Amino acid sequence: MQTYIPRMKESLIHRHLSAFPAVALLGARQVGKSTLVKKVIETVPDAVYLDLEDPRDYAKLQEPQIFLEANKQHMICFDEVQRYPEIFQLLRSHIDTQKRPGQFLLLGSASRDLIRQSSETLAGRISFIEISPFIVSEIEDIDRLWLQGGYPVSYSLDTELSFDWRINYIRTFLERDIPQLGITVPAETLRRFWTMLAHLNGNIVNYSSIAASMGLSSPTIKRYFDILEGTFIIRRLQPYFTNTKKRLVKSPKLYIRDTGLTHCLLGIETVNDLLGHPGLGSSYEACILSSIIERYPRYTPSYYRSSSGVEVDLIMERGNRRFVFEIKVSPAPKIPRGFYEALKAIEPERAFVIAPVDSPYPVKDNIMVYPIRELLNELDSLLE
Repeated sequence: MQTYIPRMKESLIHRHLSAFPAVALLGARQVGKSTLVKKVIETVPDAVYLDLEDPRDYAKLQEPQIFLEANKQHMICFDEVQRYPEIFQLLRSHIDTQKRPGQFLLLGSASRDLIRQSSETLAGRISFIEISPFIVSEIEDIDRLWLQGGYPVSYSLDTELSFDWRINYIRTFLERDIPQLGITVPAETLRRFWTMLAHLNGNIVNYSSIAASMGLSSPTIKRYFDILEGTFIIRRLQPYFTNTKKRLVKSPKLYIRDTGLTHCLLGIETVNDLLGHPGLGSSYEACILSSIIERYPRYTPSYYRSSSGVEVDLIMERGNRRFVFEIKVSPAPKIPRGFYEALKAIEPERAFVIAPVDSPYPVKDNIMVYPIRELLNELDSLLE
């Protein structure tokens, strides 16, 4: 039996349930939303849970008004709510009648854009919380997280079974989950696209180049990006803009959110496969970057790159506060000269280099090199 691993956003869910009539947890399939919610509602007397992928639970909504009325005094949780988008219109009247927080807890495997009815119908009544795969601060074994990814089942299995699980996850996502959202793209075409993105992980997006490689139009490629972003598979990290006169790259950078899925698409099954792969650095960068972005959602993430190639991997910004991060896979990281040049343009409050080192140490210009776990402890006091 899989051991429950406490999730960082569990306390946030409780706080939002005490303030909002409806709370929606959004995230990719199998990231642990259902397990997390069942843990949350253990503390809620007589909470009602429906899995809308279970025909028995789905049948209870044949007369949805009667069901909602019969359970109006209870918290109702709808899992895989994108299967029943019509429910949002009905929830509004019940929310306005009851006028109390914590009436509905909704779980969905698609973004707000793909579940458009919720944001339109429940505006001002619903809070959205994104649930990601595991991040560094939630687990003990960073190397396992990096290799096998943060989907709870994949993380918990041994290396061989984890790889098999991810093969099946990708197949199910393409052949079942995407069509269920009403998206009509051939599974093999989307798989080819996804595999191409795995090879481009950590690179600046060039839509026309990808379109030419696949023999498709740029608008079609952009639509495929929207699909994978809307189902929490990829992240497009936007470029940082500053008032300086420097010419900056304006295209986003691509990251596949879960390194385990990236490795599966690239045929990377073991640690030795990973260490010998040309995508080693970008894979480590994606793992660390996700752990920072997901832990501090109030900060806006971006990257910096000038037309001359001067680059910074990650900027986290909130108001006039800016923090800069450079991510290196080497245990003896070398900081490029351009990094210092970029700092002059960005003017961050603090700058950090993240690498698999044993302990923090300072380098030139008060820049600190940190291992990721110690850095997150430091950031908790700086960013919160």
